[in-house]
Order: sequence, then structure tokens, then C-alpha cells
Amino acid sequence: MSERVHHPDADASDDRQTPLEALESARERFARIEQRIDDHGGEAVADAADAYRDATRLLESYVDRATGTGRENFKAYIELEGKFDTLVTSLPDDLRGRAAFEDALEAIDKRRLSESDFERAHAALEPAAQYADLLDEREAAREAIADARTAGAKRLRDLEDELDERERLLELASADLEAPVEELREPIEAYNDAIETAFEAFRLEASAREVFALVERSRWYPFVPYEQPPTDLADYVQDDPAGEYTIPELLEYANYSHSKLSHYVESADELKRRVATQQTYLDGIDAEPLTISWPPAEAGVLRRQIREIRPFVARVADEDVVAHLRSIRRLTTDPEFDYDRLQTAAQAVVQLTPDERERLADGQIAGELETLRDERDALEAALEVDDPV
Repeated sequence: MSERVHHPDADASDDRQTPLEALESARERFARIEQRIDDHGGEAVADAADAYRDATRLLESYVDRATGTGRENFKAYIELEGKFDTLVTSLPDDLRGRAAFEDALEAIDKRRLSESDFERAHAALEPAAQYADLLDEREAAREAIADARTAGAKRLRDLEDELDERERLLELASADLEAPVEELREPIEAYNDAIETAFEAFRLEASAREVFALVERSRWYPFVPYEQPPTDLADYVQDDPAGEYTIPELLEYANYSHSKLSHYVESADELKRRVATQQTYLDGIDAEPLTISWPPAEAGVLRRQIREIRPFVARVADEDVVAHLRSIRRLTTDPEFDYDRLQTAAQAVVQLTPDERERLADGQIAGELETLRDERDALEAALEVDDPV
């Protein structure tokens, strides 16, 4: 069988193209193929392509059965010749490439067929193959547009992330890196140390049931991100008398032998099953969700965080720790303290790498931001165009 000609329009897009370039290239490719089809006449191309595909399917379905010298081979040949003749005679006289079908019929008009005869028939059909190729190329171009649109949409999402990052860097560029951030860090560190100490004492004194009640309450407060306990452990602590023990006590008992543990709980097996398998979770219940991270959030966010964690702090710590928290909140509203300036400086010190500082200083970040915005705008406009489906 002869080789089909590969048209340049069927080539894959250059991997070095941007998503926008790939989309434009795919559209241009589709437009070129559409024009070639229009030059022949769209309906005429479709008719010729259908006829070509019917003819090739017919040849391929008989190539194994109609070659040879046996009676069955001869019978299959007669069937093939009759069907092929019917196909050719039914074709319109003005069908594109009609002569190719007559030549293919002539190639198999013999009393005995070999594989080489089928190859000659396929070769004879080649002048009509171009019409099927055109439709295949158009479909491939349509798929290339769809792929390019998908890649473009993904790039658009990535661009938004990149723009957010450059805008964040530009906001930090205005930071006063010489600002006395220790005036903000010191009270936050003092509070964090105090709440960690207080919470450790709370764990040592409060029952596991009481601690779990605190954790359970936190599920309604986004700024108090305690991990909720597994259901079976929560039920055990709530319902079993062992829930009156502290968490450190339960963890210690989980390592006791059954005989020793029977002096402390009603069911040693139950405690070991519920507690021993959850030691990592129980060890992880600490003060971290009640601390203030460094650098701290913007003033409004920090005030909301403090408002949410204060009732929890009041539950596990004394008034001195709560006072620490209130004093930090006052810093966010004191015009003489200039919280925004110190917070921005703290963010910049922590977040800006030496490379980012250099790129900010020489204007690279601003240039990147402008380039990314231009790319986003062009890609958005390109994706708004309706494409063939």
C-alpha cells in the first residue's frame, strides 16, 4: 500500500510557543485548511471523502479473504468485485476524483487477486485521498484549537498567581527596612511564651474531657485551628470515666500493663484501643493555635484573630496572659505606635530574599508586572473569541 502524503498543516505546534502563540497558530492552521476545503467546495470534499473511505474500508475488509486460489477466496473476490462495482457506478459523474475509483476497480478486475493487486487499488485511490486528508486535517486543527484553549486557560490561572506575587513584592518594596520591628516582635513573643506556659499547665491540670470540650468549641472559630479529635476517641473521652484523667495521665496509662492498668480504669482493653492508637494526636494538642505568628497579619486581620482566641486564652490562662493579648490588640489601633509601618517592615524582612530586594531596587519587578498584565489582557481577549467546535 502506498504511503499517504503528510501535509505541513498537520505538524504539531512548536513546544517553544507561548499559549497565546499556540492558540493563534492553531486558528491560522484551521483557517488555512478551511480555505482549501472551500476552494474545492465543502460539500464536494465531504462527498469525495466519504466515497474514498467507503472504498478503502471495502478493500481492507476483503484483502485477507479474497487473495488466494481456493473456492472461498474466489467467492470473496466475486463479492468484493460486485460491491466495489456498485460503489463506483453509484458515484456522481461530477464527484471529485471520480476517475481514481474507476482505476481502483480496474486494478481488482481479475480472476485471481494477490496482495499486490490490493496495493495497486489503494494506489489508484490516492488522487481521492486528498479530500479525506483535508477533513482529517481540519479535525486535527480543531482539536489543536481546543488543546490550545485549555493550555491558555491554565496559563491564565498561573498568570493571576504570578501577578499576585509581583504585586505583593511591590507592596513590600515600600517597607522601611530600618523600622524598629522589635517593638512589635517583643510583645508578641512575650505573649506567645506566656500562653505556651499556661497551656502546658492547663494540660497537666484539666481533664481530657475538659480539653476536648475546648477543642470542640474551636470548630466554630476559623482563627483557632485546632484539629478535631477522631470520633471514637472523642466518644471515649466524653462517655467513659477515664475521660476525667488528664491527657498526660491517659498517655502514661496507655503504656501500663493490663494488670496494672486495671487499677485505674474499668476496661484496660478499651483504654489501650482508644488512647494508645492516638498518641500522636493527643501529644499534638498544644498552645500553637492560640499563638500569634511572626510576622503578624495586617491590623484588621490580627484584631479579628485576637477577638476569636481571647475566650480560649481566658479559659486556659490567667488575667496576665489575657492582658498581654489585649495590649497587642491596642497596638493595632494606636496611631502613635504605627502598627502598619512595623508590620509591613516585618513582612519584608522575613519574606524578601536578597534576589527579590535587588530586583525591586532596579525596577525589574515593576517591569515584570507590566509584562504579565499585558500577557493576561491579550490572553483573555484571545479566549473570548468563539472557536469551531
